[in-house]
Amino acid sequence: QVQLVESGGGFVRAGGSLRLSCAASGGTFSTIVMGWFRQAPGKEREFVAAISWTGGTTYYADSVKGRFTISRDNAKNTVYLQMNSLKPEDTAVYYCAARRAVRVATTPRDYGTWGQGTQVTVSS
Repeated sequence: QVQLVESGGGFVRAGGSLRLSCAASGGTFSTIVMGWFRQAPGKEREFVAAISWTGGTTYYADSVKGRFTISRDNAKNTVYLQMNSLKPEDTAVYYCAARRAVRVATTPRDYGTWGQGTQVTVSS
């Protein structure tokens, strides 16, 4: 069973940057599709980005395209989310998730393992 631990959240002013990390343990990381989701207070969890086993395929929510970049280092069992040009509406708890499948997915129900989340707060 894969376990996920996020880090890198924090407080930043609008226009700033943060890099989130998600370290995986307990499974074969290189064969797992990884995703990032976020949930703001009072809202449903929403898709942010996802990446295939090899890193060759990535998907992004329209709201973050051109600002966020997902990447992975299979040698370190870690997936990253580089967030640039942050906006107040990016404020949320960010979760990484793992999916043991070939196809990259963008809905929360398609991911079976979740981290505990890390808070990102962007001030205006």
